[in-house]
Amino acid sequence: MVRIKINNVELSVQPGTSILDAAKKLNIKIPALCKHPDLQATAACGICVVKVKGANKMLRSCCTPVEEGMDIVTHDQQLQDIRRTVLELILSNHPNDCLQCGRNNNCELQRLTADFGIRQVPYPQFLRQIPEDPSTKTITLVPEKCILCGRCVHVCQKIQNVWALSFLERGVQTRISAAGDIKLSDSPCIKCGQCSAHCPTGAIVEFDQTDDVWRVLHDEQKYCVVQIAPAVRVAIGEAFGFPDGALLTGKLYAALRRLGFKAVFDTNFGADLTIMEEASEFVERFAHNKGALPLITTCCPSWVDFMERFYPDMVEYFSSAKSPHEMVGVLSKTYYAQKKNIDPATIAMVSVMPCTAKKYEITRSYEMFASGHQDIDIVLTTREISRMIKQAGIDFVNLPPEGPDYILGDYTGAGVIFGATGGVMEAALRTAYFLITQKNYEKIEFENVRGLQGVKETSVAIAGKTVKLAVAHGIGNVEYVLQKVQKALKDGTELPYHFIEVMACPGGCVGGGGQPYGVTDALRIARSKGLYQDDREQKVRYSHANPHVRQLYAEFLEKPLSEKAHHYLHTRYFARPMYRK
Repeated sequence: MVRIKINNVELSVQPGTSILDAAKKLNIKIPALCKHPDLQATAACGICVVKVKGANKMLRSCCTPVEEGMDIVTHDQQLQDIRRTVLELILSNHPNDCLQCGRNNNCELQRLTADFGIRQVPYPQFLRQIPEDPSTKTITLVPEKCILCGRCVHVCQKIQNVWALSFLERGVQTRISAAGDIKLSDSPCIKCGQCSAHCPTGAIVEFDQTDDVWRVLHDEQKYCVVQIAPAVRVAIGEAFGFPDGALLTGKLYAALRRLGFKAVFDTNFGADLTIMEEASEFVERFAHNKGALPLITTCCPSWVDFMERFYPDMVEYFSSAKSPHEMVGVLSKTYYAQKKNIDPATIAMVSVMPCTAKKYEITRSYEMFASGHQDIDIVLTTREISRMIKQAGIDFVNLPPEGPDYILGDYTGAGVIFGATGGVMEAALRTAYFLITQKNYEKIEFENVRGLQGVKETSVAIAGKTVKLAVAHGIGNVEYVLQKVQKALKDGTELPYHFIEVMACPGGCVGGGGQPYGVTDALRIARSKGLYQDDREQKVRYSHANPHVRQLYAEFLEKPLSEKAHHYLHTRYFARPMYRK
């Protein structure tokens, strides 16, 4: 342990601890704008400076590790004046349009400015006239509001390993842009939204489509239906003051009905359906040697986008099963429409997702029109639906819980854990084991695939055979897994894995790019706990035991992997260039 003193209070901390984190242990908050718990410190903003006795200069606390005997001062008049000046300089290059900004009331710069009581800026304003870039239709880049903290560049390059964003120019002309100064839609961007999730200001926000949803809700010719993803129910409470990870499924169903949706479905039903198709696909490949191994899950559109561009040689190993919300989308305009005698042309399906990339996914023309119409019309993020609930004057906190429309809303415990990294794998194993042995696996919870470790490798025995598994989350961790597979395939050696789950966002969907701002590992863990709580509380925890899924196959789809199931529930993948030409 390293012994130090902060503001005359003695403290012992682990070697390597930054001054910033050491101060937190004493409940001392040193202001910072560029530092994020997920990312390495860049010391870009300079607001976190502190004094250390014996040092000939002030040190940036976010990137300075403690040393034995350090005597640190975190707050005095000189430090306050310096921090105020830094903020004033940032504001001199920042638009004063907080009321129209996507981060109004949820902006780290705005919060610090309020804390310091800054009412006027003594420097002339110099704004860079840089146009917005909404070209991906998933996130919107607003470079004028960038404070050059570097968070988005770091997460895009170092965490996701996509390298779609970079800094251009130098000095006062420095700006954020798609690499090569091209449109973001022409870059390697995979639309994961992690840049927006880590941005402290309104420089990168989701592509807002709330007005589009209000329009269809008020259109008397439209029959508006909605579905909610697993991870939304454990994150939306953060916008209304609930504890982190609070499970609010029933309240969310009720709020959506109050907004005017005529039917409320649950994407968890689609997750159960995905498991029926994907687990059957795995059994075909693993137990009956009908197809290439390993089988790689494909519920994540950012991962699909990344694979098609960066690893097109792996296409044959991808599960062809659509993602859960796509399955619910096509069924809403076929099976549901038939049972309710509704013209599918009048149905408007809205998906509420934790993900910005889902906005892109519904435009993939070769997979999203199986119903004869666009299967899903609009995707909203958790942040967008939170705003709509507030706009509608709904008292979400005191709203009595309601149930879904069960025809496409009843779900099992296996369906809900899709929202956490490892959840797809765990749900699939529960059903794959049953399909092979005709018995339910007694140890229903697969702890080895849970948690926030970047790559989780394990195995499970099924009918005397060992199934080797890998779970990777965060695109940067995926390459480790894929390269092991590629090497084994090239060398003709034994496969390292038979089944692989991939999620683009750290933590899986609970840490998605469309979730409430301020995500950290602590939040990811809390949200995941909420999903696992829901799993434990369900009477049915196996996808193959969902009675409404069984009814769907009996009345409409015939059986998993049938010709009809393939038409409605499966898709194709193609090699595509890294950059759009």
